[in-house]
Amino acid sequence: MSAILNITDLRKSYADGFEALKGVNLEIKKGEIVALLGPNGAGKTTLISTVCGITTATSGDVQVGGHCIQREYRAARSMIGLVPQEINLEPFEKVINTVRFSRGLFGRPKDDAIIERILRQLSLWDKRNNQIRELSGGMKRRVLIAKALSHEPQLLFLDEPTAGVDVELRKDMWEVVAGLKASGVTIVLTTHYIEEAEAIADRVGVIARGEMLLIEDKDALMARMGQKQLDVQLSQPLDSIPEALAGYDLVLGEDKHTLTYSYDTRAERTGITKLLQDVSKSGLVLRDVVTRQSSLEDIFVDLVHADDGEDAA
Repeated sequence: MSAILNITDLRKSYADGFEALKGVNLEIKKGEIVALLGPNGAGKTTLISTVCGITTATSGDVQVGGHCIQREYRAARSMIGLVPQEINLEPFEKVINTVRFSRGLFGRPKDDAIIERILRQLSLWDKRNNQIRELSGGMKRRVLIAKALSHEPQLLFLDEPTAGVDVELRKDMWEVVAGLKASGVTIVLTTHYIEEAEAIADRVGVIARGEMLLIEDKDALMARMGQKQLDVQLSQPLDSIPEALAGYDLVLGEDKHTLTYSYDTRAERTGITKLLQDVSKSGLVLRDVVTRQSSLEDIFVDLVHADDGEDAA
């Protein structure tokens, strides 16, 4: 599968010396969904703004569909759709006119069939003659996506697309994104919601302090870096972990009934069998044993904290 976006050693510095982007490298293939995760100030929005031509890079190269965003700005920008964080729409304009206007801004000829297809795809067709002010927050976000799709881009950026949206609408938006992918649109989204990346992304990138810490297939990342936890639930509470079990690095839960053991699924031996034998030898009575997989959030937190540690060093 060919790449639609290539970013090479992208840097952005400001007059006061602050480096918002520090040599970012990223390649995105056609038809995939990539989620960019990072804390506030990590550089996510700066990266998107630079690719979209809103911010000028200090150095580095960005190509969209083989077009350099600096030397071939119009060709590159015509391939990009951008949905910003802020809902900034004309409140008294009709939905359909708002979307038509955005298409015209890119010099595309009038085509009501395309506008209808986009509005239907986003469940906005029945609202086409409503004024923007009459819509809910979730519907307004759909209008932003419709505007971004109006000129038929191949690469769509969603900057915090579900910020401020309740859980039900957020899941509804995930379905919209899945539908866009099915129609052939490549999607890059930034998000603070770990479950959002876990639910819809093909690959996950983690940014911190202007650097791309990693970009990897989501499932492979979780398999490579994720750990499993074994919760050993006891019939009787403990005041402390028995000396005979000290070598397992167990954590005693707040309920005093649960011992948690972390292990690497890739290891030749997990140590579970011996642990359970030693638990029994210690005179403890098992009530239940439960395993849990580390979430993407656990991995994200570990990566960002590790980066903070390296900076401190």
